[in-house]
Amino acid sequence: MNAAPNRRAVVVGGGLGGLAAAIRLGAVGWHVTLLEARTQLGGKAGTVTLDGVTVDTGPSVLTMPEVLHDLLAAAGMQATDHLTLRSPSPAFRYQYADGTTLDVHHALADTLASVHRTLGSTARAELEGFLAYSRRIWEAAAPYFVKGPAPTATRLMGLGLRDLLEVRHIDALRTMQAAIHDRVSSPHLRMLLARYATYNGSDPRVAPGTLNCIAHVELALGGFGVEGGIGHMVDVLAEAARRVGVHVRLGTRVARLETVRGHVVGVTTADGCRFPAEVVVSNAEVAHTIHTLLPEDDRKAVRLDGTTERSMSGWTGVLRARRRKGPRARVAHTVVFPEHYDSEFADIFDYRRPPTAPTVYLCAQEACHGRTGWTADEPVFVMANAPPEPTHAPTAPQVWRALRDRVHDRLSAGDFIHPSDHWVWTRSPTQLAQHFPDSGGALYGASSNDRFSAFKRPPNRVAAVSGLYLASGSAHPGGGMPLAMLSGSLAADAVLANV
Repeated sequence: MNAAPNRRAVVVGGGLGGLAAAIRLGAVGWHVTLLEARTQLGGKAGTVTLDGVTVDTGPSVLTMPEVLHDLLAAAGMQATDHLTLRSPSPAFRYQYADGTTLDVHHALADTLASVHRTLGSTARAELEGFLAYSRRIWEAAAPYFVKGPAPTATRLMGLGLRDLLEVRHIDALRTMQAAIHDRVSSPHLRMLLARYATYNGSDPRVAPGTLNCIAHVELALGGFGVEGGIGHMVDVLAEAARRVGVHVRLGTRVARLETVRGHVVGVTTADGCRFPAEVVVSNAEVAHTIHTLLPEDDRKAVRLDGTTERSMSGWTGVLRARRRKGPRARVAHTVVFPEHYDSEFADIFDYRRPPTAPTVYLCAQEACHGRTGWTADEPVFVMANAPPEPTHAPTAPQVWRALRDRVHDRLSAGDFIHPSDHWVWTRSPTQLAQHFPDSGGALYGASSNDRFSAFKRPPNRVAAVSGLYLASGSAHPGGGMPLAMLSGSLAADAVLANV
């Protein structure tokens, strides 16, 4: 599988998928050039510095850390020498409209004990039973839908009887919500478990029950903070890329892919520079790669159905909040639920509007990642789910200002922040869409809102255009930090298998 040192690849985009692909190819001797349009690596896992304090502005929970460890090992780096994972406890604090507060811990035993204390023995037993079901889905689905090449009907039909018997446990024929309600009667747990649909921007009312495996991944396998923040993790990946010889060029936007008779031969940047290559791995949104970067004649040969139904977006902001101490100190993650959770999904997916009563997520960056805030204030990252931007016109700015004000009012009224705590940075889905062309501001590429979503998601190799590969949250296996990194690794595997 190793390649000759003179083979050339260009990676378009320096998000987690692009970095992963670049590291994997560089590690086996390819000459890799990574071109990133922005002035920082990380893609949606970005940072911003506000009054001297650096804050993460994207994902905040690292699951499946073994994916990151394997990636660094490919570059000859021991992850523990460069990264310290944090296991804050409580990890999540769920606040419900009826006044119930439920703490979820890093250790599953502590979570079950917390559920018992707060919701009773029946709820604890229901959660234990649900997690056994969730684990079975993960163990059945992960080899075929996450960790391996993109699933196809032909590939599944080629499985042996034992493997086919395993795949039948993925619960794809029921909705996520129906499967939760069948096993859990506690309304508080139902809301908590349904929230995992938002981890890939989907709607639990219609997404397949397969997504219930996310509960196992976070609650049983564990979600982690990263000492110094997710931005530090990106810096470590950048160092891994440097060690394997990847040439990184920031502030370099790719304008088009160059092809000859259906084969990629390089890329041309917006300033007219040309980078020849026999392979291009695109970490851009799949829709942007195919519909904008690829020459028109080649676009006609590509059929990628899974790029149309976008996942939800998110309105995000950073509060400069008064630091709290003792029993009132903020935990790593706080989720403030509305009274009627289904109404939020109806607003987003049925009416395509920001939720009237949004769920509000907070990440206290000091508690989660050990970041250092200001003298008396701490940085708190805030997010509210929102619909992706419509394709025909951007949402009016006042719509996002109204959502910003609703979020602040809810947090202030619930005593999660002081009324004088103020925004020092905000980003609307409109602005997110501008930063990531053809994304519509969607956080996770395509949604998983039907039972065939896994089969519709674009594979890592574009069969119709020789030498073109996809490595992003909008390609197989999907969105989220570990899956984006897996996407890059799988794209590199596909390169090495096809050259």
